[in-house]
Amino acid sequence: MVNFVGAGPGAVDLITVRGAELLKKADVVIYAGSLVNRQLLDYADPAAERYDSSLMTLEEVMQVMITACRAGKEVVRLHTGEPSLYGAVREQMDLLDREGIAYASCPGVSACFGAAADLNLEYTLPGVSQTLIITRLEGRTGVPEKERMELLASHGASMAVYLSSGMLEKLSEELIRGGYAPETPAAIVYKATWPEEKRLLCTVKDLAETAAREGVTKTAVVLVGAVVGHRDYERSRLYDPTFSTGYRAAKEE
Repeated sequence: MVNFVGAGPGAVDLITVRGAELLKKADVVIYAGSLVNRQLLDYADPAAERYDSSLMTLEEVMQVMITACRAGKEVVRLHTGEPSLYGAVREQMDLLDREGIAYASCPGVSACFGAAADLNLEYTLPGVSQTLIITRLEGRTGVPEKERMELLASHGASMAVYLSSGMLEKLSEELIRGGYAPETPAAIVYKATWPEEKRLLCTVKDLAETAAREGVTKTAVVLVGAVVGHRDYERSRLYDPTFSTGYRAAKEE
């Protein structure tokens, strides 16, 4: 059995209870060493076999998984953040299907949520934005034509941009061309929830300059939208005394 486990954004205590328990029971742990906090391996049995996938090809990773499972061992594939976001998990699952090997997924906290917590942000402020777009700039991995940054920016929604901290001039240009005002609040969060985290507040037009000043070139999520400034929003109707819910009646003013 293979369990794909989300390691969370970085902090050791932000892995889920389920994920930690699966690590404890694993005979083999394959972890993304370039991104996963290695202190998370302390949850694993000291006797467990450990493999750093940053040094391996897909074929090498799969060979370890298949060999271990056929020997009756429990395998944890430890991915950074939430595996369903930029985790390249589907290609692994399809190969496991071909081999008749069972697998399951354990969700994790993604970097955009770790960053929001560190900045005390709410992505869905009433009257400001009710949508969060999670995306990336096109790099070596392309994006569909309808998901180009400029088109997504036209919505004016809250955005969390992954895998793009080395292309911030281009990101600013496309965001502004798409409709964000140059002074729109933004944040660059380097290694969200790690001890060495950096939280850099700026504007859309200043993204590249801010990152260069702080030496941030990778491992950062960029947050964009008026919600970063958390001003001029409306009160939630859910807790408004004049609003009825299925649990309480509205109170007359």
